[in-house]
Amino acid sequence: MLLTCIAIDDEPLALKLIKEYVSKIPALQLLETFEDGISAIDYLNKHKVNILFVDINMPDITGIELVRSLDEKPMVIFTTAYKKFAYEGFELDAIDYLLKPIDFTRFNKAAQKAIDYYAYKNAKSATESACVFVRSEYKMLKVMFDDIEYVEGLEDYVKIHIKNQKPILTLATLKTFIEKLPSENFLRIHRSYVIPIDEVVSVYNKKVLLKSRIELPIGITYSDIINKLGK
Repeated sequence: MLLTCIAIDDEPLALKLIKEYVSKIPALQLLETFEDGISAIDYLNKHKVNILFVDINMPDITGIELVRSLDEKPMVIFTTAYKKFAYEGFELDAIDYLLKPIDFTRFNKAAQKAIDYYAYKNAKSATESACVFVRSEYKMLKVMFDDIEYVEGLEDYVKIHIKNQKPILTLATLKTFIEKLPSENFLRIHRSYVIPIDEVVSVYNKKVLLKSRIELPIGITYSDIINKLGK
């Protein structure tokens, strides 16, 4: 797998650094670098690119405006010296947000997120698709299905409870999130809860007991869950 990318930054030294970093990652191929956004937009309208490294604070057009102007958006990794732009980058579904000065370890971590996300989106087998990507705290996180203890709906947010880790909070409804989970492995038992079937120990008194000893209620409209679980 080889992912193509371009870099846009009005600082030549920043472009030189990105070029150097990309050369150290075998899965990436840098096609072009641009010191102005307008030239980059023209290039992107004519060529398909997998990853876009783009500075946010540029004189002719900001990185935010540039990404918004694209009809077909590649995976985006923003670079900037200003932390205040993080939320806008998050709204545009950016893969990551790199704060200058960027060291190689942090750059490589962002690149690996893009590589993993590309593999996830283009997975051809159930084994390759054993995870879901979610956005949380301005980052894209990979959550393995096997690591999910249960999922909790909180109005416009979903709280993913992870085994032996802190829960992950992501902006989504439970209805849209459950569509990303394999139906043969996960079951909705309540308007607010989705559980992995393999985590169920028992069902009694309209409650489900999980391996973690957590009890979750079964909603009235989900009462047939007992039959589906074979309990």
